[in-house]
Order: sequence, then structure tokens, then C-alpha cells
Amino acid sequence: MNKILIIGCGLIGSSVLRAVHKKKIAKKIFILEKSKNNISKIKKLNLKCQIIKDFKNEIPKMDMIIFCTHLSNYEEALKKINKFLNKKTIITDVGSTKNLILQKIRKKLKKGVFWTPSHPIAGSEVSGPEFGHSNLFKNKWCVLIKEKNSNKKHLKKLNKFWKKVGCKIVMMNSQQHDHIFAITSHLPHLIAYNIVKTALDFEKKRKSNLIKFSAGGLRDFSRIAASNEIMWRDVFLSNKKNIILAINLFVKNLNAFKRDISIKNSNKIIKKLTLTKKVRKKIIQLKQDVNLPDFGRN
Repeated sequence: MNKILIIGCGLIGSSVLRAVHKKKIAKKIFILEKSKNNISKIKKLNLKCQIIKDFKNEIPKMDMIIFCTHLSNYEEALKKINKFLNKKTIITDVGSTKNLILQKIRKKLKKGVFWTPSHPIAGSEVSGPEFGHSNLFKNKWCVLIKEKNSNKKHLKKLNKFWKKVGCKIVMMNSQQHDHIFAITSHLPHLIAYNIVKTALDFEKKRKSNLIKFSAGGLRDFSRIAASNEIMWRDVFLSNKKNIILAINLFVKNLNAFKRDISIKNSNKIIKKLTLTKKVRKKIIQLKQDVNLPDFGRN
């Protein structure tokens, strides 16, 4: 490739930038970033890129454009570049939800231009270009969204691109994607936020400093709950239907647990605890985590 444009240069965007540069995937990497703070950090970090300024002349020459900004910023960013887009340019994103966003974007996208969504399953609770690294995507899944009207050539090139930066590829449609990640990603984050809020509410009600006695459980949930609030607000709202279904199922199971504790149903409690431990074993077997105490922390 000759030129790649990355829109949004936080944790994910700067990691894409670093990986593309390290693997020599493109000759030139451009950045479109609205945050002056992030631009300042990019310059201080001496990241190998150029801040795009001449949209009229540069956008049509891009081989690939990757949206790495918050979901709620997609439309604003698209508006800036839409009229300059080339039909041959591969346009993708890294967002955590797909179906609703894809519908909105396709309505506004310049005629004849294709949007081919991606979702590399990588990230952290921290945000900002200073936290990016070139190996963020190594051995991580990347979901490519394949629909009936997808551009097959663009899909093929994206498959090669994400493999070069280190990902394993799986394809599914946007509805399948949002259904799966409502349970595996979105609900766990929502629960983490709520558990930390519950601890704060409990602390306020009892007027006791319980946070300083945080056990491993609250500590680990607090790490997840430290994730970027704008990003997760956008995720929750854009995958509303699936997340509400997931919440309803969670509440049902939580109430069942509450009932078993209330009536001291020891057998049912043991059965549930034993069953759910199998999930952890499966995650280890699939090499999604390490089989070390305390997640391998030193």
C-alpha cells in the first residue's frame, strides 16, 4: 500500500499506526485527529505519521481509511471526507458494535463507496496515543463483517491487512456480531461499572471507607470500569436491543441466585459454581488467557 489514513489516534489508532509502520505495510501514514491534546502527544512521541490537512488532494489518493474514533464521532468525521472519497479506497473501522452504525453510515456514504467493518478484539482500560503499541493485535481475533452486498475485493485485502498486523480472522454478519459481543464484552463492562457504583453507594450509605479494603474481585472489576466512558456510552446505546436482552437474562440469573441463597439451597449453589468454573477452563484451553494465579501478575 502507498497511503493509509487513520481517523482517531488514541489507544487503538496509535497501535494500528505503530503496527503498520513496524510491518512496513504502507509507505505513508496519515492521521485525522480532532483532539489537540492527542495531536500534541503524537508529536512528542515522534510517531511516524503526517497530520492530514489537504483533504481535497490527499483523501482521493488513500488506499485505506480506518475509523478508530468513538462511534459517536463517525458521522462528523465522515462528513469531512465524504465528498473526496475514491471508490477504490478501502474504508473500515474498529468499532465494538456494527449493525446500527453500518445502517447509518451507508445512508450518508458517497454513492459507489464501500464501508467494510472490522473489529479487532484488542484494547485496554487505558486510552490515549501514549498507551498504543505495535503488538496490541498479536494473536487477537479480528471480526470482518461480511454481508450480501459486501465488496469481496475489499474484504480480501482487509483479511490480509489484519493478518499482517497480527490478527486471526473470523467473518460474520453485523447482527451476529452485535448479538455475540453483547454477552462476551458489552454486558461484562456494564456489570463492572455497576459493581463499582454499588460499592460507592454502599460506602456512602454506611459512611465507611470500604474501598481501601478492596479484595481481588472489586479490584479486577474496577480495572474494567476504568475504561473510556465515552466509548462505552456509545457502545451501550448503539447496541441497545441486544444489551437489554443480555441484562434481562443476567437479572433473571441473579434473582435465581438470590433465591437459592435465601432458602439455603446448597446443592443448587454448588451446581452453579461448578458449572461456571468450566468457562474459565475453556478460556484457558482456547489460549485467551494464561493459566496462572492472579492472571499472571507479579
